[in-house]
Amino acid sequence: MKKVSLLAPGPTPVPPRTLLAMAQPLIHHRSSDFLEIFGRVREGLKKIFKTDNDVLVFCSSGTGAMESSVANLLSPGDKAIAIRGGKFGERWTEILEAYGCQAVNLDVEWGHAVKPEDVAAMLKEDPSIKAVYVQALETSTGVNHPIKELAQVTKDTGAVLVVDAVSALGVYDIPTDEWGLDVVISGSQKALMMPPGLAFASIGPKALEMMKSSKCPKFYFSWAKELKSQGINKGAFTSPVPLFLGLLDIFDLIDEMGLDNIYRETEIKSKAFKAAVAAWGLELYSKENASTGLSAVEAPAGIDAQDVVGWLKNKYAIFIAGGQAQAKGKIFRVAHMGYISEFDTLQAISAIEMALAGLGYDFEMGSGVAAAQKIFGEA
Repeated sequence: MKKVSLLAPGPTPVPPRTLLAMAQPLIHHRSSDFLEIFGRVREGLKKIFKTDNDVLVFCSSGTGAMESSVANLLSPGDKAIAIRGGKFGERWTEILEAYGCQAVNLDVEWGHAVKPEDVAAMLKEDPSIKAVYVQALETSTGVNHPIKELAQVTKDTGAVLVVDAVSALGVYDIPTDEWGLDVVISGSQKALMMPPGLAFASIGPKALEMMKSSKCPKFYFSWAKELKSQGINKGAFTSPVPLFLGLLDIFDLIDEMGLDNIYRETEIKSKAFKAAVAAWGLELYSKENASTGLSAVEAPAGIDAQDVVGWLKNKYAIFIAGGQAQAKGKIFRVAHMGYISEFDTLQAISAIEMALAGLGYDFEMGSGVAAAQKIFGEA
């Protein structure tokens, strides 16, 4: 049996100590012991999000928090900008339309970041627009959108800025309050080093005010219900106790390592991997604002990127990701976030070299490993 290595941009590996923390005997989710745990989780999330706002916890994937940010802010017929620079940007449009809202689509070429001035022009042209929905990191392309600058655009308008940071929180610094981000959502299974199953939503004052007039239907993802319940350290519904225990251990781990050190280590792994890509003579799919959380790599001409993904999975039990939608078959994606070490990165680089060579690509074997080792050695 081969050891499975997760280097896809979610789910990412879980530290063994965290797995042990989640293996503790189950306690009741309404017990006084769990109320104390819930309170510690709430405070821990505020530190990660760098906010004094309430950070709500949902038992769902990150998409649940995305949906909640439509259901609780808007009413049917309301207009909202959906910044679509990849597969997950397109998801905003799908959610908006599911709730009867009008998606004002701002299409950005895949591999590129949105221009804040384009958003400013749209808001000026139509002041009735109530929200701007964007990814901090568009996971399908490896591009960071300029969320700090977008917050400057929206702050003096009637629109709230909603940031999908599912793949970005814990990868680089996102100071929610300092940047004036109205809503920031995330999930457990990326840089937070947890299994899938928890979603989070930081809700600022402007969003709380808009919530009061929302008429979209909502039940499980009701912010009002959760604000009331979680304000006294209870979930409105059944909380996944083991995941909360794991999250407390992750908070301890982050405190021990330091957030700034985590950001730096992620950046070094990204720099090393991207140096390997250059040594192979390949190009990144992200043409600007390339994220440190993952690398999206264009496959060599004549090679299907899905074959690279399949080679690693079938021969080495290493899981990376392929492209989605229009990028399928064109790119493969490798994560650098969370509980992924330098040696995990070197292993992935070596395995990709074996796959590229086996698929007929002509390059110098070992060049990527050497380039990455040089970066790690100098760090």
